[in-house]
Amino acid sequence: MMKKTLGAILLAGAALYVGGANAAVTVLNFEGAGNLANLNDFYNGGTDSLGNSGVNYGIKFGSNTLSLVDRDAGGNGNFANEPSPNTVIFFLTGTAVLNYAPGFTTGFSFYYSSSTAASVFVYDDLNATGNLLAQINLLAQGFDNCSGDPTGDFCNWTPIGVSFAGTAKSIDFGGTVNQIGYDNITFGSSTPGTGTVPEPMSAALVGLGLGAALLNLRRKV
Repeated sequence: MMKKTLGAILLAGAALYVGGANAAVTVLNFEGAGNLANLNDFYNGGTDSLGNSGVNYGIKFGSNTLSLVDRDAGGNGNFANEPSPNTVIFFLTGTAVLNYAPGFTTGFSFYYSSSTAASVFVYDDLNATGNLLAQINLLAQGFDNCSGDPTGDFCNWTPIGVSFAGTAKSIDFGGTVNQIGYDNITFGSSTPGTGTVPEPMSAALVGLGLGAALLNLRRKV
């Protein structure tokens, strides 16, 4: 039996870097990012690899972190019932660490859909070092008790979060390749937000821009 994966095609390699300070609660819902796009400077005043730009929060992603659009919306995502349609992120091979150099307090949260058990760790220093401030344990719940949108295998999205004392500077997602999707990643709160602020999508998502990007990905795979 073929193992279910979050993306319709299997990809490899990823890390996530976050920089820049924001004292308020910040929610990343990834809407407007391209299908299978490297996020790059999407939240940092620039664009993802397909030319789309979002709100400038001063957040920069590693070059191998990909956004994924629900295939119901024309993407390759094997998921349904996502909390903020139609885009999520997932981590691939390599270390799935998020660095937030200025630090954030109070809490950290997100929605997730997973085919495997995993843990997410909150640290008070960069690169998943220093003191462990909190741990979030994830269940293999992605295919359970789904209703509504029936067309994606990863159809159950669970809100989860943690409060902590101190200042966090990095998150280790510790996920399994192509088996966990994340949405509405929230800094500064133990309850994930909805992230309903519209984020623009450029014309680079259609036509030759998307086609060339997918062709290049297939060649690499």
